[in-house]
Amino acid sequence: MSITRETLVLSHAGAMQALAAAVTHAEKMGIPQCIFIVDASGETIASIRMDGAKYLSMHTARAKARTAASINAPTGAISFESATAAGIASQGGVTHLPGGLPIRFGGRLAGAIGVGSGTGDQDFEVARATLAAIGADAV
Repeated sequence: MSITRETLVLSHAGAMQALAAAVTHAEKMGIPQCIFIVDASGETIASIRMDGAKYLSMHTARAKARTAASINAPTGAISFESATAAGIASQGGVTHLPGGLPIRFGGRLAGAIGVGSGTGDQDFEVARATLAAIGADAV
């Protein structure tokens, strides 16, 4: 067993590019969003609350990004019971709400995006458009 492993890190420049792509897509949709870009550990690299986006969606967007990074999968698929327990244990840091996607390059996790303030489908649409815009793996 190896005592080290290689990791992939999303740079701040990459996070800003992702954030700009997300804002552009949300503007085209006419849906103001809260958007978080986190690294693979779930720490915030970049975020924004667009004019008109719901204030509380800042909290859920961050939780969506952290959850997607933590589970390396889209949010929204965790059972309600498990998500509720995880949400309580993490003091709201984990959520089952849709709108979070892992950011992967060549199958390797580099970070995640969380989008909130629209419907779950709208949040996912912004997140998926962002992945495409930065050349990340489709999820």
